[in-house]
Amino acid sequence: MGALKEVTLSERLQALADMVTRGNRAVDVGCDHGFLSVYLIQRGISPRVLAMDVRRGPLSRAQEHVAAYGLGDYIETRLSDGLEAYCAGEADTLVCAGMGGRLMQKILSDHEDKSRSFKELILQPQSELYEFRKFLRESGYEILGENVLFEAGKYYFLMKASWGGCEGEEPQGAVGNLSREPVSKQLQSLYDRYGKLLLTKRHPVLRAYLLDRQRAVRGIEEGLLCQDTKRASKRLIQVREELLEISQALELLGGI
Repeated sequence: MGALKEVTLSERLQALADMVTRGNRAVDVGCDHGFLSVYLIQRGISPRVLAMDVRRGPLSRAQEHVAAYGLGDYIETRLSDGLEAYCAGEADTLVCAGMGGRLMQKILSDHEDKSRSFKELILQPQSELYEFRKFLRESGYEILGENVLFEAGKYYFLMKASWGGCEGEEPQGAVGNLSREPVSKQLQSLYDRYGKLLLTKRHPVLRAYLLDRQRAVRGIEEGLLCQDTKRASKRLIQVREELLEISQALELLGGI
């Protein structure tokens, strides 16, 4: 394998690969072109990878790339709707990235026993971040690590999680735990919306995201102020609530 050309990943995929614990077998749900799977094998991060996708087109491209890099003995491809074709125990790490948070939640919920069997889940929802973090917390998952990056004009939020208890209970004994002190409803909302670890560790890219979002929402607010309708008034309340939460999050980060 050492003589083969090594794959170079995008910043987003590289950040995902960096979250995978070395030595863990991995399954990539929604593998697309399969380059992440190839990278994990080439760099000796994972001994085996299962690359799955619900669409035949992307899976065919992944199969072509696996063959081109001569890694057919190390990477298995499988047509699968979420975790449907996966058997619990085949991998230690689940990678699920590049799809909406609602779809990702469905994938984890449709096969709870399989989802909970992984040692770690590397997740990168494209949307519905607040709802997705809340789902993880209320389902007994703990977020052990978080990252956020800006690439090609977009912000990407990544998280490493594991299941450690019953639904609604705080998982116990996981590495990287922060304080177990109860938090206020207001603070929990900020954690769910922007990421507890990103906030407490004062991630610089999160600050940039919040400032960009603040500017965008203020623009929306200005437009709504020019509209005299019930719908606009209702939306204005929501916009101002978001602006308040952004300000509170920036305050946790230490101000502007």
